[in-house]
Amino acid sequence: MILNSFDLKGKIALVSGCDTGLGQGMALGLANAGCDIVGINIVEPKETIERMAETGRRFLDIRADLMGLNDIPRIIESALSEFGRIDILVNNAGIIRRNDAIDFSEKDWDDVMDLNIKSLFFLSQAVAKQFIAQKDGGKIINIASMLSYQGGIRVPSYTASKSAVMGVTRLMANEWAKEGINVNAIAPGYMATNNTKALRADVERNKSILERIPAERWGTPDDLAGPCVFLASKASDYINGSTIPVDGGWLAR
Repeated sequence: MILNSFDLKGKIALVSGCDTGLGQGMALGLANAGCDIVGINIVEPKETIERMAETGRRFLDIRADLMGLNDIPRIIESALSEFGRIDILVNNAGIIRRNDAIDFSEKDWDDVMDLNIKSLFFLSQAVAKQFIAQKDGGKIINIASMLSYQGGIRVPSYTASKSAVMGVTRLMANEWAKEGINVNAIAPGYMATNNTKALRADVERNKSILERIPAERWGTPDDLAGPCVFLASKASDYINGSTIPVDGGWLAR
């Protein structure tokens, strides 16, 4: 049956930045499809731990700072010690800094680039090496953005980093598809998360955004669960280097 292609029972998924929001939604979606989850967060993901218990799946809580690369070997070692293998990586951890481009600081540039693209690449590299050692492929899902396609305003380092996510997704797919590793990305549109709280609170900006979205609503973390499960499953085995917009039709307008 085709639905068997979406079954993730017995799979182990690493999900970064899953304490709230989109990462939490994707982690719960993967768990409900059968995955055990390794959550990588800089803070204790209390709500995620509580909600994960309801799924009946195991959750390994790893505290790590992905603003640098030093914790990556420990992440891999901890996951293997607990579960013996890794099957899926979801690179969701990210930050955004807002300021006019004319006034944007070097620190705000470096902080965003270090987390959103540098650590994404090197965590993917470490997991890909494990996939190759396991000899049965794997799935890497990167979280891009509408600003992988568009310029945006007042978020220069975020736009640069998310454009880079789309590019490096293609690069890794080109090199690793022959190893049975599928590398793809999801590009969320305007989502109701902590990152967009200020935008939603701005009455005029909120109105202009909703007028542009054909679905006439902000997205939710649950909206990413299905696409994430699809890209993590056998149903996507012949999809390589793609970025799937989940945007309520924003790019179609």
